[in-house]
Amino acid sequence: MSKILIIDDEKDIVRVLAISLRADGYDVATAYSGEEGLKVFERESPDIVLTDIKMPGMDGIEVLSRIKEYERDSEVIIITGHGDIDNAIEALKYGASDFINKPVRDEALTIALSRAKEKLDIRRKLKEYTHNLEQEVRIATREIRRQSDFQSKLIVSSNDGIVATDKEFCIVIFNPGAERIFGYSPKEVIGKMKIDDLYPSEIMDFFRNEMTGHDETGELPWKETTILSKERALIPIRFAGTFLYEKKQRVGSVTFFQDLSEIKRLEKELVKSERLAAIGQTVAGLAHGVKNILHGLEGGSYLVDLGLRKNDTEKLKSGWDMIKRNIGRTSNLVLDLLSYSKEREPVYKDCFPNDIANEICELLQNTAKENDIEIVREFDPSIDRVSMDSRVIYDVLLNLMSNAVDACLFDENTDKQWQVRLMTALEKNHTVKFVVADNGAGMSPEVQEKLFTSFFSTKGHRGTGLGLMVTRKLVEEHHGKIEVTSHLGQGTVFTVRLPYEAPSKG
Repeated sequence: MSKILIIDDEKDIVRVLAISLRADGYDVATAYSGEEGLKVFERESPDIVLTDIKMPGMDGIEVLSRIKEYERDSEVIIITGHGDIDNAIEALKYGASDFINKPVRDEALTIALSRAKEKLDIRRKLKEYTHNLEQEVRIATREIRRQSDFQSKLIVSSNDGIVATDKEFCIVIFNPGAERIFGYSPKEVIGKMKIDDLYPSEIMDFFRNEMTGHDETGELPWKETTILSKERALIPIRFAGTFLYEKKQRVGSVTFFQDLSEIKRLEKELVKSERLAAIGQTVAGLAHGVKNILHGLEGGSYLVDLGLRKNDTEKLKSGWDMIKRNIGRTSNLVLDLLSYSKEREPVYKDCFPNDIANEICELLQNTAKENDIEIVREFDPSIDRVSMDSRVIYDVLLNLMSNAVDACLFDENTDKQWQVRLMTALEKNHTVKFVVADNGAGMSPEVQEKLFTSFFSTKGHRGTGLGLMVTRKLVEEHHGKIEVTSHLGQGTVFTVRLPYEAPSKG
């Protein structure tokens, strides 16, 4: 039921309209002047007001104006006499919903009230819709804020380092985990640095390569490497990354980092304990090796004794050669075993890695030349004086290059032009890369799995079975990495990465 207020100074008109409207089901209030009408309006809050435009004291225009100031959504219908059309139009300017002429006819009043009620209904529905919409917006905003807060807390509380960028690779997120790993504060990084300044080359190579493609599946799977922190420390990490998309357009990237320092420390301790255990386990294998060497020494000494008794120079020479070979085998076995069992910290001194690599090539040049093997040197001229453990470089390269030469000698394909290649390259994060590649016999996957195990050798009686174990140990002690790829009948590539420090001044 709508409530209607009738304001008119003519009481008969008020009484007749009130009776008619109540009969139509309206709740009716009445007033006989503008001043009284405003008081009733404030008390009753009617939906619709019928007011005469001409009244003594406060006229209908002023009543309309005052009502609109008090309640803008109220509908006011102006009742005018003949000849008051100008005043009626003026009333419309002030917000009257309609006007009707005296004498008020039922049909005109019904139409005017219907229009007023439609406006009220539309306004009510719009208000409800607006309220519901505002409520939904508030709920959605709270949910978005909740999700945003959750994601922010997740990023901040994550033990992993999280670094996110915009499409230009400028850093926009740098969480506490990343701060612990890289050593930079978010203020130093966010909006001021690009990931080129932080990431090693292998991560940046992935992002650059993916930028040239158009596939949305570009993801960098978990890998291990080392990063250079703000304090110039090499931190072992595990990382993964991906591009971020919005409507099939790249809008940024995110990379996750895990600090492996503690894991690597524990692994080192485990390797050390395993190495000591392996020494005990290899006693049996060592005994077998020593036994074979003793047989060789006994055979050589027998030939020497026989040559002395019979004054046979050839037997003397053969016996002595056999003794020397087995003395050499004994020396290599003992030295490899000592190197493998003894813990050693790298000794950093100024050196020239290219000079050491060249020295190894010169050392093996005659042997290679005698067997028609070409030694190729590809040294990065940008590698200058650096601080590294020169003994590690020498021992590692000598063993790998010797193995590469032997791989060519053991190759059954004699139609090849055998080649052993030694390459050096300067990489980011203060790292020198050494690559030893040959096109010799190569190795099967089964052989590669056993490559770094004790007393395993592809050289038969010529090898001690400890050479590559010692090589890997030296590389790891120098905080480096060694990798191998090989294909049977095609050749083998060993890649060694060793960190270096700045050379001493002066």
